[in-house]
This record gives sequence, structure tokens and C-alpha cells, in this order.
Amino acid sequence: MLGINDPWILLAYMLCILSTLACVGYGICNWNKGAENEPDEFSEEAKWEKGESKVEEIL
Repeated sequence: MLGINDPWILLAYMLCILSTLACVGYGICNWNKGAENEPDEFSEEAKWEKGESKVEEIL
């Protein structure tokens, strides 16, 4: 089969292909998860930057 005589080598190839497909599927399913909190993170980062500016002005 495909010129591969050893079944362990064939198994290794098949596992590599299956794991690649599983990783691609996982990536597609979780593509934009966690993006719901981005506006909150941006506002928090802006608050930090304002605080840093105030500290730099004082120093």
C-alpha cells in the first residue's frame, strides 16, 4: 500500500495526518473565542496609559 511495507510506518503517517486535521478543526472552531472582552481590555489599557502619563508628569 503506497509502497510502505511496514504497518508501523503507515500508522505513523496516518497519525500525523489525523493530528493535523484535528488541529485545523480545533483552530476553526475556536477562531474568534475570547474576542468578546476586547472592548473592556481596551478601556482598561487606556486607563493604565492615563495613569502612567500622570506619574511621568509628577516625576
